[in-house]
Amino acid sequence: MPVIPPIRSYCVWSSPRVGSTLLMQALEDTGIAGRPREWLNHAGEAGLLAAYDAADAMALRDELWRRATTENGILGIKYGMTMRLHQDVIRVFAGAVPGVHDTAGRHAWEAFFPECRHVFMTRRNKIRLAVSWWRAIKSEEWHRVGRSSPPTVVGERTVRERAPDLMDQYSYDAIEHLFTEASVREADMQDLFDRWGVVPHTVVYEDFIASYEPTVRGVLDYLEIPDRQCIAISDAAFDQIADDISEAWARRFRRERGERLGM
Repeated sequence: MPVIPPIRSYCVWSSPRVGSTLLMQALEDTGIAGRPREWLNHAGEAGLLAAYDAADAMALRDELWRRATTENGILGIKYGMTMRLHQDVIRVFAGAVPGVHDTAGRHAWEAFFPECRHVFMTRRNKIRLAVSWWRAIKSEEWHRVGRSSPPTVVGERTVRERAPDLMDQYSYDAIEHLFTEASVREADMQDLFDRWGVVPHTVVYEDFIASYEPTVRGVLDYLEIPDRQCIAISDAAFDQIADDISEAWARRFRRERGERLGM
């Protein structure tokens, strides 16, 4: 049976620890804003096709349309882009537009995600981002569920009841690496937006946390989701994880980085 194309799509571009999962769950909870999950985060070209048991690009596209689209024709996706991942994705997507040579990959992208709009998520405080990222790696607690209804946009492996004792897991080198990695990923996304001629709708983590419902409604307005004024915004699905350990790590990293840089 032919798959009906979405009438509109959107992509939320993010690095880790910027509140993207919280936003994705809020959007999915509306029931009218697609199912914005990490549909593309599979290793390599072969891995992406295998994840959906797809023989080629067209079969992959149809499967993504089925899974990521709500009944009103809106498709959503969350994309933790790295350059290596993006190169693999575009090579697969190019199979849907044979004969089109587009080094930036926008035509291939839009073959999968028609009428695509773009949301860019960032975090002003990159030190706290890096600390949060390292803490999640060491504790394996990426999300802490904050309500009775279960989340749908994350797998069980990303959720723990509580983190173990972490104070002695501090690592200057690891946090410095993640600090740099987050900045590089954001720069790569911005370079791609420039090449595509895209001006994304930007969501800043600190503002989102301070103003949850207005931020979600602002995204729905930007996406021009039909009937968005009629729906309620669900309570936040996840609780904050940062605590005294996170604060101690952030202070220590600032001090040590200042000493190393002679500041």
